[in-house]
Amino acid sequence: MKALHYLGPQEMVYSEISDTAAGAQEDVVVAVDASGICGSDLHVYRGNNPERSVPAILGHEAAGHILSGPQTGQPVVINPLIACGNCKLCDSGRTNLCQQRIAIGWHRPGTFADQVIVPKDNLIPMPQGMNPAHAALTEPAATAIHATRLAERALFGGIENAAVLVIGAGSIGLLSALALQAQGVEQIAITESNAMRRASAASTGDWEIIDGAKTAPPPEAYDLIIDAVGSHTSRHIALSAVGAGGVVIHIGLADNDGGIDVHRLTRHEITLMGAYTYTAQDLEDALHQLHRGSLGDLSWIETRQLRDGPNAFRDLDAGRIAAGKIILIP
Repeated sequence: MKALHYLGPQEMVYSEISDTAAGAQEDVVVAVDASGICGSDLHVYRGNNPERSVPAILGHEAAGHILSGPQTGQPVVINPLIACGNCKLCDSGRTNLCQQRIAIGWHRPGTFADQVIVPKDNLIPMPQGMNPAHAALTEPAATAIHATRLAERALFGGIENAAVLVIGAGSIGLLSALALQAQGVEQIAITESNAMRRASAASTGDWEIIDGAKTAPPPEAYDLIIDAVGSHTSRHIALSAVGAGGVVIHIGLADNDGGIDVHRLTRHEITLMGAYTYTAQDLEDALHQLHRGSLGDLSWIETRQLRDGPNAFRDLDAGRIAAGKIILIP
């Protein structure tokens, strides 16, 4: 079996390892047909998770087909979050917040490989004929949909008439904008500092593009901010750009270093809410929205061979990628 191995900061190699075999009774072997590079994978690659053990196989955004058991051949999308299924949060459907959860690509070998072992309950049947590269977007699309659903509950006056600013034109930012557009939101702006990504975002949807490298978004101009970056700088932008009574949804986890004006947050009754991954329902809904084309034609993704994974990570790290998402194909 071939896999992409993370060996330490800026060290990624493509090499041969022993084939996988299902261990526990609830596990099945899945042939990976497409796997996306997530911002969290890049975060590890850059050495921002020093506690991460090596060597490791990263990757968790994937689609493939079952290789073992009675459903052999079935195309599937992988839910990488393995929850306990027994706690109060799991019982309420909020499996993303289960404190006993583990994750494929973190606690278990990930999807940057020919094959991966997955609990059968973490597999979602993929519609026949669906492009696996599109299906591999299910995980980030579910994250975006989860965030927009939290925003809809927090906003006064409904989401359709909200003026929205999305910070960051990576896959989460673009998919958030596309999900909002599918909900009927018309006033959407995206701020992005990378010129290549700005150009890609401009060709993806009918929204305003702000050059984040030169221009700050107008102050207090938006009802809803989706922060898909999650840095000190992006939090400062979000808290400056949101209007009184507005909502900031914080998805990105670039750093944990301030950027929040608590006085303005309080005096203007701004809602600052974290949005962490997705529920199982969000994941299923995302897959069907992608299949129906509700989130656009997805022409903004780029596919590369898994063997080219080390170069893909280097290019992403250097900011040389226009595409909002790189999908690796074994």
